[in-house]
Amino acid sequence: KCFSFNNYELDAKIAQNEIGSLYDSKAWFYDAWAYFTESKARCRALELAEIKDNLSIIEVAVGTGLMFSDIVQRNPNGQNIGIDISEKMLSKAKRRLSKNQNNNYSLSIGSAFNLKVNDNSIDMLINNYMFDLMPFNLMGSIIDEFYRILKPNGKLLLINMTKSERFGASLFEYIYRISPRLMGGCRGLQLTELLTRHGFRIEVREYIQQMLFPSEVIIAYK
Repeated sequence: KCFSFNNYELDAKIAQNEIGSLYDSKAWFYDAWAYFTESKARCRALELAEIKDNLSIIEVAVGTGLMFSDIVQRNPNGQNIGIDISEKMLSKAKRRLSKNQNNNYSLSIGSAFNLKVNDNSIDMLINNYMFDLMPFNLMGSIIDEFYRILKPNGKLLLINMTKSERFGASLFEYIYRISPRLMGGCRGLQLTELLTRHGFRIEVREYIQQMLFPSEVIIAYK
């Protein structure tokens, strides 16, 4: 049986070929937005990730490097790969990481649809606030690509904007309906069922709300 989202789910309204330029325009203030709405979810995700040294880790959609800098510090003798489709977001990430004493990382332009990584080669894949930009009909192919590169029992760490589960969080869905670009193209999702259908085993799913903004943190294994 094919997976399908409920009729009430909002699909992506921003074309994929416009996302890079959209986030180029938001790079200058993104860190402030992330601090007030996403920082609690990122901190919790790092706790749940339990990153140990000597791992091969890739962060897909690395953004301005807010989480990637912590990953590199926790994995000083491992392999750390960060990719993003926005040149200006990636430029900010490079400036942030240049202050790090470790040079055991790479940052480059890349796409979640075609990861330049060998099969079964990655211990941990981290992805933050990207699926909420994606149209439903493309999500499965990205999840399959994540599954391909992870080692057997490899760990997937996801943070997404999610559906409201507490008072006030539906405000952001209302804003998205009026102006998807004002929301950076992001809308609320719940991805555990889709991940399961594509072979992942869900270990943790937590709901975190900050400044009314709703996030889900998911830990899953191949």
